[in-house]
Amino acid sequence: MKQRVLGITGWKNSGKTTLTERLVGELVRRGWKVSTVKHAHHDFDIDRQGTDSHRHRLAGASEVAIASGRRWALMHELHGDDEPKLDEILGRLSPCDLVIVEGYKREGHAKIETRRREAKDTVPLSATDPRIVAVASDFPVSGEAVPVFDLDDISAIADFAEKTAGLRGSD
Repeated sequence: MKQRVLGITGWKNSGKTTLTERLVGELVRRGWKVSTVKHAHHDFDIDRQGTDSHRHRLAGASEVAIASGRRWALMHELHGDDEPKLDEILGRLSPCDLVIVEGYKREGHAKIETRRREAKDTVPLSATDPRIVAVASDFPVSGEAVPVFDLDDISAIADFAEKTAGLRGSD
């Protein structure tokens, strides 16, 4: 079965993370198994200084896996290699019903564009990206060829995500 992927994209401070968090919560509440991929700035770190795994990475390990009875994580140091493509990251995920990708605005998957008045930029991405399938905004939007949702209408956005991703039929 082909992996189902739906993106959340937009400019900085446009509500991407909030929408992703709320959409994941609603879809999981509806019984779906959802995974996420988040594109981050190059300097991000998920490991704290002084932990054993951090010390392993500083020593030069290419990959460090850390596991417990609750979760496990794999950190991969690039050591100068190129950032992996989205498809490579998606290929490492365990099977699930839907992967929600936050960021990656230039990739070719279907995306919901977020817009907020306070965003860093207000140029609509939908004007130049044919893979944007909907807009979620905190202000009225007109003139779009795609559905427009209120950014807080998580139920309607989740309905749309289920249909768009093929999780359920188009009523």
